[in-house]
Amino acid sequence: MVRVKVKARKIPEWKKQEVEYLRSLIKSYKLIGVADLTNVPSAQLQQIRMLLRGTAVLRVTKNTLMRIALSEFEKEYPNIKVFKEKLEGSNIFIFTNMNPFELKLLLDKHKISAPAKPGAKVEKEIVIPAGNTGIPPGPILSIFGKLKIPTRIQEGTIWITKDVVVAKPGDIISPELASILQKLGIEPLEIGLKLKFVYDKELDRVLTSDELTLNIDEYKNSIIEAHNNAIKLAIGGALPIPDTLSLTIQQAYMKSLILATKCCIITKETLPLILQEALIKASTLASILSQKVPELGLQYGPPTEEKKEKEEVKEEKKEEKKEVSEEETLAQGLATLFG
Repeated sequence: MVRVKVKARKIPEWKKQEVEYLRSLIKSYKLIGVADLTNVPSAQLQQIRMLLRGTAVLRVTKNTLMRIALSEFEKEYPNIKVFKEKLEGSNIFIFTNMNPFELKLLLDKHKISAPAKPGAKVEKEIVIPAGNTGIPPGPILSIFGKLKIPTRIQEGTIWITKDVVVAKPGDIISPELASILQKLGIEPLEIGLKLKFVYDKELDRVLTSDELTLNIDEYKNSIIEAHNNAIKLAIGGALPIPDTLSLTIQQAYMKSLILATKCCIITKETLPLILQEALIKASTLASILSQKVPELGLQYGPPTEEKKEKEEVKEEKKEEKKEVSEEETLAQGLATLFG
């Protein structure tokens, strides 16, 4: 029997050093993020490194070396196995103590727009707005028709007659659509570090990008609503805190004023209110009596236009009678003198 000795493959020293360095990073930070490095310009990557300097360490390394480094922590963090199994593709690893939601917001904020490319996957809805394209009519009209974009010819150029949604999230950009978008100067794609998932050592949990996506406006509105409800509760409970004390005193004053008015306690503040309430009650009573007993001739409420006109006519008649009477008296006096 012939025995064949298999010579053990020597592991390069740089790989050993890389694994040790990765282990030290895993020990030092509570959060490990994995971002997609595909098509990220080196200039933008450098900008993000500068942005995260002092708060995070970015490391481009092989997935196999990262798996080896992670294996040492499987007993302490059982779910790190799940994280290790998800490693694939071209990745950059982010080691930080930041909140995972904060990290996701920061990376999303530092993305740049890029022209559409055939075969690229759409992440956000693409809308072509209505208006003048500046493109002269020609064979390109057939592409507009194929994409179902309504157009008209005006002033020697192609005009789009209404806003059109040409692609939705998940769609693949066709060559025709890419050509039209480039001619219109629309850059629908975003280039940057796209966070795939993170591993949180404190939670011993893998969090995906979707789980870390926040609707900022929704959260803002929820916080405002919660604050308003808390203020209402504090005022209702008469809690003497700085934020509500002035409102609580104001509410107590209004309640005491209403109570004093109802009880007819006459003060400088309540007298106008008591008289106003009495006038309203008197007017209401007069209204009821005028309908039930019209012969009383009760009048209530402000004078109407019709009443004003009747009163003016009466005044005019009185004036006429007064003038006639004065003329008669004058005539009688003259007759006595010369009669």
